[in-house]
Amino acid sequence: MKKILFLGLAIALSFTACQQQEKRYTQQSPEIDTYKKVIEAYDKQDWEAMVSHYADNAKIMNNVVEAEAQTLGELVDSDKADAALFSSWGYVNDQSEYEMTVTDEGKTYTNFWGLWKGTLIANNKTYTIPTHISAQFIDGKIVKEFGYWDLSKIMLDVQAMQQQDTLMPDKKALPE
Repeated sequence: MKKILFLGLAIALSFTACQQQEKRYTQQSPEIDTYKKVIEAYDKQDWEAMVSHYADNAKIMNNVVEAEAQTLGELVDSDKADAALFSSWGYVNDQSEYEMTVTDEGKTYTNFWGLWKGTLIANNKTYTIPTHISAQFIDGKIVKEFGYWDLSKIMLDVQAMQQQDTLMPDKKALPE
């Protein structure tokens, strides 16, 4: 009888411990909902809505190390300049995945994987680029963002158009 009682107590304790354990990985969270709004605002080029989800002192590391991080103002300026080069751009909706993780140190990150698609005005060519972004959240705001993608196809085409422009100065490769 004692064994059954102890077994029942052990099962009850382990069940309670499992229920109280903090979720460290999920695909549904307020942080994911926030990051979906960031992506939506980026797609619509609604810079004000986009930056409203970031802390004022957020560091943005898109293809750079933290020592070369951008401020929010620099991010918006570069995104505006990039957007001017494209007739269309945005993430492909059914090709996006989100997850939220909590590290061993208690830091909360939302990870995003998606396909970015844009048509460059200068050559009317459409580019599809796999993207990964991790955003660290504190108190519901993004404080750090790490973005990784390969722009080499676009850059090679832009360089080729610029060289062509040098050889044929009457043709313009990129909009002014």
